[in-house]
Amino acid sequence: MGSVGVGNPRAKRPVMNQGPNPEAVGRVAAEHLGPLLYALEVCATAMDDADRDQDSRYYRALADLLAEAGGKVAAGHET
Repeated sequence: MGSVGVGNPRAKRPVMNQGPNPEAVGRVAAEHLGPLLYALEVCATAMDDADRDQDSRYYRALADLLAEAGGKVAAGHET
């Protein structure tokens, strides 16, 4: 009855006062970096096709940041 779960409208949800957990986000990003980078490039290509250059640059810059961070983590140079 009082359990947290999908479909229970009275379920208590955790409060996110401090935003996402950086460690958890980093772990997910590291595990799925390849598909994330591919998806960002697909988005950037779609923006190019729609003549939305500023948007495509945004997605590619985000992909570059993720790739750089992923390389640092893989090399053991986390900051």
